[in-house]
Amino acid sequence: MDSELEAFVPLFPKAELTDPVTARKNLAELAAGVPAPDTADLDIEDRTVPAHPDVAVRIYRPQQARGAVVWLHGGGYVMGSVDTEHPWAARMASLSGAVVVSVDYRLAPEHPFPAALDDGYAVLTWLAEHAAELGIDPGRIAVGGHSAGGGLAAAVALRARDRQGPPIRFQLLNQPQLDDRQETWSQRNFTDTPWMNRDKITASWRHYLGSRPATAHAAPARATDLSGLPSAYIATAEFCPNRDEDIAYAVRLLQAGVSVELHQWPGTFHGSQAILSAEISQRQIAELGAVLRRALAE
Repeated sequence: MDSELEAFVPLFPKAELTDPVTARKNLAELAAGVPAPDTADLDIEDRTVPAHPDVAVRIYRPQQARGAVVWLHGGGYVMGSVDTEHPWAARMASLSGAVVVSVDYRLAPEHPFPAALDDGYAVLTWLAEHAAELGIDPGRIAVGGHSAGGGLAAAVALRARDRQGPPIRFQLLNQPQLDDRQETWSQRNFTDTPWMNRDKITASWRHYLGSRPATAHAAPARATDLSGLPSAYIATAEFCPNRDEDIAYAVRLLQAGVSVELHQWPGTFHGSQAILSAEISQRQIAELGAVLRRALAE
């Protein structure tokens, strides 16, 4: 493990999701300790997207932005909000030059699948319909997120393809949670890794799926046809249970004719890009912004 990251491991709360309320509190406390981003170059606005039910979003607008990303926070489908995601959404907007629409989607287990997906897709549809109002090109819309948010972004892309919905230019998937079956080597063997481990992911899927069987729109790795999806950037962490399913998804996208950039970060663990004092974490965040900037500028 990267030595700068390893020093922070004892500071993380125990990796479990047996009590969602406590887990949310722990995540909020961790997010509150992240250094505040410089938002002087951004217009930030909280809005409500009309849907059934309505969806709260926080919009980050850099000057002269041409593209936008529907941004879905991490948290195992159980934790997180636009507030805990603020440090990353703001940085993403500044680094990419894109409008970032951070989605406050409904959380499991109170709202199991497909609630979060419905919210993310509603925001994508709204963004495409209101592109002119927001000053962006409707042909330059991406979806993206960390962890469970990356899984939701992949699911939104699948739903948009299957429903012939709004066109999506790009998928930015950072350590996405894609496969409820947990059959890969990394899922079976990473039982004591920092922040996210096999048991925590098992609980996450149990909360998210509830009594419903898993489908491709719930767990995108189950999709049998990945053709016609937007080009993608997929980042993985070496000591992350999601690592192997993410690499496999990238390979399957390539085999389906989808252009993919895959970056496996050595010495990292799930969510370690949040440790901004570490040099490798700074590089991870900078690359996410640069990749999105390039994808929406082409």
